[in-house]
Amino acid sequence: MWRRTWPLGVLLLATACGTVNAGNGVECTAIGTRVGVSVDVEHPEVVSGTIEVCWDGSCATPALELYPSSRVAETTCTGTSPDDSCSARSEPTEGKHGFADLPGLPAKPVDVTLRLLDQSGSSLVDRNIALTPEMVYPNGPDCPAGGPQAGISVGADGSITER
Repeated sequence: MWRRTWPLGVLLLATACGTVNAGNGVECTAIGTRVGVSVDVEHPEVVSGTIEVCWDGSCATPALELYPSSRVAETTCTGTSPDDSCSARSEPTEGKHGFADLPGLPAKPVDVTLRLLDQSGSSLVDRNIALTPEMVYPNGPDCPAGGPQAGISVGADGSITER
């Protein structure tokens, strides 16, 4: 009986683990990609913000929630073999980060207006920037793209740049 059913088991296992990209034998999983604009803020007084993204004559104003950022402060490893373990300790920074989901974001130039506010609601940053979202390949370049993303970095002085 096992001789007749083992091909079905192999097929089910391959389907559960991912798909193989036709032609080159690379496994491509069904991992998702968020489509939109990420924002990294170093300005210590920023507590909230809004973003407007425009292309082809229309604009979208997705939610932009900002969260405290952290960085890796220390790492330790028990050795160098694949069976060894490592750990990392993180510490907060004065920055914030967020992501504005935009399902219809194209992989072509867009105009963005970013407004960042302090605790009292006063504007700290109100700037426009042109961004060019790029396709993201969560399984690597040999697998299908997940969707376009763009990024903005905001310096402690309020300057903004494309990431």
